Amino acid sequence: MTTTHHPRPAVSADVPSVPLTTEGYSVLHQMMRLRRSAWRSLPDAEKSVIAKEAADVLARMETHDSSSGQSALYSLIGHKGDLMLIHFRASFADLNQAELTLANLRLSDYLEPTTSYLSIIELGLYESTLKIYKELADQGIEPHSDQWKAEIACKLGRHQEAMRPRLFPEIPPARYACFYPMDRRRGEQKNWYTLPLEERARQMNEHGLVGRRYAGEVKQIITGSIGFDDWEWGVDLFADDPLVFKKLIYEMRFDEVSAVYAQFGQFYVGVRVPAAALEKLIRGEIPK
Repeated sequence: MTTTHHPRPAVSADVPSVPLTTEGYSVLHQMMRLRRSAWRSLPDAEKSVIAKEAADVLARMETHDSSSGQSALYSLIGHKGDLMLIHFRASFADLNQAELTLANLRLSDYLEPTTSYLSIIELGLYESTLKIYKELADQGIEPHSDQWKAEIACKLGRHQEAMRPRLFPEIPPARYACFYPMDRRRGEQKNWYTLPLEERARQMNEHGLVGRRYAGEVKQIITGSIGFDDWEWGVDLFADDPLVFKKLIYEMRFDEVSAVYAQFGQFYVGVRVPAAALEKLIRGEIPK
């Protein structure tokens, strides 16, 4: 059996090298450490009052609302922190409000931030970009002109509406979450950003095929952070079996785009904890 390969549309050299993207929820990850010695010094009754106040607020925040977003709490595994909070919100201002709401809780007196990560859910449109740029070039529309910008805005608007469930999702209810930031290499010998758009599209398509093979086992959410944080993208993986994180990421390392061009930051793995179980968690119990 022969496989038919459909050539990607070529784009002229004078069109932009930047792939188009559509964006959804704004995202904030907060990693925190519990100041256990200070916490242990409190009377048990006061601990319960403080924990209940925080649990009530987090319970409201963990309820998903498609217009306003959602938060989720995780117990971090390892030395990088004790708690991880993931917030999905409609805007950066809403993320800041979530951050301030938590900072005003009495529990925050006993939490020390270890790191955080700011980004926005992003769908990279390599294939669509090539098609759109070629269509506009064939129509004789000047790159970066007002007409060019209007046509692209219209097409991206339609795409965002079609992809709304992926751009504004519920935080997956899986038991485990894995978060890590990443970059594309910009070294002296290998530089992702100097590759032609068509070549980047080819490599990203092959990379995506691996992820799709794990579709029933893991949920992946990619966020863009260029201009927002120290890395270029953030990756969240959600699964009921954490072993799938290792298998998926290891297999992806053999793709050209990862093997040659990827750089990774620290990994954070946590266990999902309902807000109602916050006091048990602080006491040292993971809910089953």
